Amino acid sequence: MTGNNRARVHDVSRGLSAMAAVLLMWTVVTSSRVLAQSNRQLPIVQNQQAQNQQAQSQGGMVVSAHPIATEAGVAVLKAGGNAVDAAVATALMISVVEPFSAGIGGGGFLLIYQHDRQQMAALDFRERAPRQASRNMFLDSSGKPQASYAQRGHRLVAVPGTIAGLYTVHRRYGKRPWPTLVLPAAQVAAQGFSVTPRLATAIARHQELLNPAAQAIFLRNGQPYQPGDILVQKDLGRSLTLLSRDPQTFYQGELARAIVQDMAANQGLITLTDLQAYRAIWRDPLCRNFRRYRVCSMPPPSSGGVHLLQVLGIVGNTDLKAMGRWHPDTLHLLAEMMRLVYADRAQYLGDPDFVSVPVSALLSPGYLAYRRRSINPRFTTPSNQVQMPNLTRLRQLAEESPETTHLTVVDPERNAVSLTFTVNRGFGSGVVVPGTGILLNDEMDDFAIAPGVPNAYGLVGGEANAIAPGKTPLSSMTPTIVTENGQLRLALGAPGGSTIITTVIQLVLNILVFELDAVTAIAAPRLHHQWQPDQLFLEPGIDAATVENLRQRGHAIRQGRSWGNATLIHQRPDDTLEGVADPRGEGTAAGF
Repeated sequence: MTGNNRARVHDVSRGLSAMAAVLLMWTVVTSSRVLAQSNRQLPIVQNQQAQNQQAQSQGGMVVSAHPIATEAGVAVLKAGGNAVDAAVATALMISVVEPFSAGIGGGGFLLIYQHDRQQMAALDFRERAPRQASRNMFLDSSGKPQASYAQRGHRLVAVPGTIAGLYTVHRRYGKRPWPTLVLPAAQVAAQGFSVTPRLATAIARHQELLNPAAQAIFLRNGQPYQPGDILVQKDLGRSLTLLSRDPQTFYQGELARAIVQDMAANQGLITLTDLQAYRAIWRDPLCRNFRRYRVCSMPPPSSGGVHLLQVLGIVGNTDLKAMGRWHPDTLHLLAEMMRLVYADRAQYLGDPDFVSVPVSALLSPGYLAYRRRSINPRFTTPSNQVQMPNLTRLRQLAEESPETTHLTVVDPERNAVSLTFTVNRGFGSGVVVPGTGILLNDEMDDFAIAPGVPNAYGLVGGEANAIAPGKTPLSSMTPTIVTENGQLRLALGAPGGSTIITTVIQLVLNILVFELDAVTAIAAPRLHHQWQPDQLFLEPGIDAATVENLRQRGHAIRQGRSWGNATLIHQRPDDTLEGVADPRGEGTAAGF
């Protein structure tokens, strides 16, 4: 590092120390909102909320799952950084303050829109199976899942991609020096931050699954941290400092050697060769027209973009708004569309570098018309009766007619980043690499370990998503950006495992079709159907008469909890940015 760079890092570090001290003063409070549309009150989710969950700005905007991370991103924008710079800083801060959902030991997907060129790009930095992985590695001699499969641990860890992804996108599009984006997270990790209720709950829920190195960080005297306690992660702070100087140390330097040593000592599969071989992959984003909008999302190995665009294609010009957002006919139609696309997910989706994924056929007007005709407007079609055409028939139909986190950033030039990344389940594998503070993912669970065997989210898969060395497990992550005549309109995404896709679908429809304001759109109750299990999940807030109507149509209803922690930025026609964080979480929106 040159003397000038060292001085710059020192100056930034000194300024960020002051910022970190201020950020430690953040507290989370409870509040509730009553939202209305027209003259009738819409059902909304009311939950524990952070302050400042919505914001408006003529400049830039950041929305993330944690107030400290949001402020880190805004600080970068104010310093002259662009959307990519702010997204990198925000993601790294999330890795510190929300370790149960995402981190540098995980991976994800990123969508970026360049306003001046009107171009969209997609980056896959998802985790990948180690070279020693095998298709039957989690099955016993009788072909059934091993009892230890659900217990987390080193064998469930796939090769992490977060650092490679963030560094790759920064090298191509970033403006600010890499160290200035990493050091704020390093400092907050080393100095500590106030534990939120959400983090305290996550620690208490998962504490028994944590390895000794993780328990040493997230437990104090054997007990979970409580809200308001200061959590210090000195090892993670040191690791981030190393990464600020050389991001390759994660894949071929000191941190890589620490990961490999821990893997070898605990029957893990990741080797130094796996880490050295990892590369983030630029992929062509999936884009389709929907009415007057251009909707872009992530291609395989994410299934999210395919299924979002399938639903929008099935909706077509159907006047859902005239039907009514909360009319049973509308909810029934949405549930049936979800059922169909998740059946397609299990049958056809996988890593396109290993299997042929018929994306064009799945999004073709002929196939979508076939799926539309199969929906009974009055009654459900049981999941075991959903017709799954083979590939030959699918192509014939196509030819008949022409626990995860999300952050969203828009900069003053209206470049946008939609980024979803994760360690999979809460605290991932439960494994922290000793001496590094790095919590590792459990993404091997996202493969289909055997046909028809559900993963932790109840999703089933087939041959297309079978385990293979170097293969990327199928994902539901759905970072999405919507434009209109080349102008940004909406950037959004969500965490939530199997509910990610349906959350994004409903947010897009709420704003583009039902024309709800962004706050109402994100707070409104959600429904979810994923084909298997054959159940319709409903959040609280939908009235009893509507629920009973759906039950009479044959839906097996499950109610009782809320899900998701979405973020979105909506650009209004007057160029004002409206950022909103999900009231189900503790995130915030901030602009300048």
